[in-house]
Amino acid sequence: MQISTKEVISLIGLTSVIFLIAPMFLILYVLSYNRRKKQHRDDTILMQKNFETELLKTQMEVQEQTLKTVAYDLHDNIGQLLSLTTITLSSVDVTDTKNTAEKLALVEDLTMRSIKEVKALSRLLHGEEIVSRGLASAINFELEWLRRSDKFEVVFNYDHDLSQLDNAKETILFRLFQEIINNIIQHARATAIHINLNQVNGACILEITDNGTGFNVEEALSRKSGMGLHNMVKRSAMINGTASIRSTPGKGSTITIQIPNL
Repeated sequence: MQISTKEVISLIGLTSVIFLIAPMFLILYVLSYNRRKKQHRDDTILMQKNFETELLKTQMEVQEQTLKTVAYDLHDNIGQLLSLTTITLSSVDVTDTKNTAEKLALVEDLTMRSIKEVKALSRLLHGEEIVSRGLASAINFELEWLRRSDKFEVVFNYDHDLSQLDNAKETILFRLFQEIINNIIQHARATAIHINLNQVNGACILEITDNGTGFNVEEALSRKSGMGLHNMVKRSAMINGTASIRSTPGKGSTITIQIPNL
C-alpha cells in the first residue's frame, strides 16, 4: 500500500506540531513545578519565621512572668525576712548577754534564710529550671511560690522517666502551664489545683485541673475574653500538639495539652 504525497506531508506536519508543542508543555510544566516549589519554600520560610517570632514572644512572656514572681517574693518573702532581721537587730540590748545571744542566733537564721531565697530567685532569673533541670523541675519550682501562699492545695504528679522535649517545645509548654495557672489564680476562685505531667504513647501530656467556678467553654471561646484559650490552642498547634479544654460552670476545669516528643 502506497502512501500518497499528501498523507506524507500531513504526517510530517503533525509530527512537526507535536515536536513543537511537546517542548512547550515541558517548559510550562517545569515553570509550574518551579513556581510551586518556590511557593512551598516561601511558605516554609514564613512558617519558620512565624514560629521563631512566636517562640521569642513566648520566651519574653516567660521572663515577664518570672520577673512578676521575683517581685512578689522580694516584697512578700525576702522583704519580710529582712524587715524582721532589722527589727531583731534594733532590739538587741548588749547589756543582756543571754537575750543578745538568742537574738543574734535568730538574726543569723533569718539571714541564712534570706540568702537561700535570693539564691533560689537567682536560679529562677537565669532560667536554669527549664534549660538544665527539665520541665518537671521547672514546674515544681514554679509551684513552690504558689504553695507558699497557703491559698491552694497544690498536687503535682509526674512521670520520673519523662523524655526531655527540645528547648523550644519545653519553653512553649512551660509558658502554657504558667498561663493556665495564672488564669486559675485570677478567675477560677479555686482552692485546689492538681497537675499531672506524663508520657503516653510517645507523647508528653500536661493536665491541669482545678475545683473552681468553671465556665462554658463554647461561650468563652466565642468572646474576645477567650483569646487566652485560643492562644493555648494556637501555641499547642505550633509544636504539633493539641489543647483540650473541659469545663462546667460550678464544677471546675481541666485543660489537657498533648505534645508529641518527635
